[in-house]
Amino acid sequence: MKRTFISLMSLLAASAIVPHVRAQGMDDYYKIGPDSLPQEGVPQGKLVGPASLPCEVFPGTSHTYWVYVPAQYDASQPASLMIFNDGQAFINPEGSARTPNVLDNLIYRRELPVMIAVFINPGRRPDQPEPTPSDWGDRNTNRPTEYNELNDKYPRVICDELLPVLYEEYNISRDPERHGIGGASSGAIAAFTVAWERPDQFRKVLSMVGSFVNLRGGHAYPDIIRDSEKKPIRIFLQDGRNDNRGRGRRGYDPNRDWFLQNVRMAEAFTEKGYDVNYVWGIGLHGQKQGGAMLPEMMRWLWRDHGVSTDVNDRVERSYNEPVGGATTQSADE
Repeated sequence: MKRTFISLMSLLAASAIVPHVRAQGMDDYYKIGPDSLPQEGVPQGKLVGPASLPCEVFPGTSHTYWVYVPAQYDASQPASLMIFNDGQAFINPEGSARTPNVLDNLIYRRELPVMIAVFINPGRRPDQPEPTPSDWGDRNTNRPTEYNELNDKYPRVICDELLPVLYEEYNISRDPERHGIGGASSGAIAAFTVAWERPDQFRKVLSMVGSFVNLRGGHAYPDIIRDSEKKPIRIFLQDGRNDNRGRGRRGYDPNRDWFLQNVRMAEAFTEKGYDVNYVWGIGLHGQKQGGAMLPEMMRWLWRDHGVSTDVNDRVERSYNEPVGGATTQSADE
């Protein structure tokens, strides 16, 4: 009995020292919360589209996009703007982000400004398929060229081709501080490239598992950031320790290590004094953690939207109702 007792105690001690490593399921505990789900009584915005944007920057291609118009949109008042690359993934009602629900809930509670959101897919030729939740188009659309290259071409698509169309159809603020852009994976580095090349148009960036790696030179960004004059950009980075880690047939390549390169980006931003936030999880390459965090990422990026501290401002203290709707007033008046 004594020998069995010692053996059992040794086993328990060993299990306390050696962590239990799961072979899979590192995303299992990232779950979307109530802010990402439809809520009773919350007005729902409209998702307009799909529409097609002809492209001159990449001849022969076009971009499919959808426009989210919040229930509170008032054409007499300029709205803020948020753009999401790989739009099909961010509007997927069964996906990890479910962005229209997030916007409905946060705008209603005045945690976000009233904003138009655009969900745009990578460009494709007429003979190429539309990206889907299971195939984002890396092998059969213009996504790798548009998203991963460090040049001004994709920023021109967004700023010179998409924005003029949006300005014609909606009353959107021209203030770059009220323009944000985001994405996941290659869509995230593309979002940063838009802001980096065109801070005159976009100054807020949301990045989930950003591909700041050497797909087409993205690993150079940390050094570029350090060597360049600081730009008026605010950025939120998210990545997981089990993202693609640069292990291939030829051994380890740090320039293809997603997590390492995201950490390097955060370090470069911090050293240069950027307005940067970042969260490192345990997850894989995907939207599980980023989707679960999306409400908080959006709150942080847009934390400086207008606010009144006037105790008598009962509108400010009420839900943001649709134009012409009843206003819910504070219960302690």
